[in-house]
Amino acid sequence: MTQSFNPLLVAEDSDEDFEVLHLLMQQMKVQNPIHRCTNGDKVLDFVYQDGECSEQHSSSRPSVILLDLNLPGMDGREVLEQLKQDQSLKEIPIVVFTTSSNPKDVEFCYQNGANGYLIKPVDSDELERTVQAFVDYWLQTNIPPTNGRNGS
Repeated sequence: MTQSFNPLLVAEDSDEDFEVLHLLMQQMKVQNPIHRCTNGDKVLDFVYQDGECSEQHSSSRPSVILLDLNLPGMDGREVLEQLKQDQSLKEIPIVVFTTSSNPKDVEFCYQNGANGYLIKPVDSDELERTVQAFVDYWLQTNIPPTNGRNGS
């Protein structure tokens, strides 16, 4: 039986941050297709299947969303609120990945349904450890919801 991997959706407006993240995940041999959205509206388009974030678009829902808070237009806080209020989407795990260590942001995110909150380290070794911990748990260990389908 071949294992299918649901996509990882990364909401990140910084090209540099995304490139580093993508490179680290390639080095870690992440099997999940990685899709990127550069603003909050594109995240919603992606999950509602109305549009595309990248040239590759798949009909399977993300196994997890890695969400930056500081996005242009609709920011990550608004995206989090909207997705967690939608009965058909609220089970998709959302892990906030941001530079903000503001306790108000942390509190807001958890109160609005975030499944995790990671602060982007500036140090490259620390960044690699943080991304490895994310990959180990969310992409390899954690069992994602079946999106309404019966799992066997």
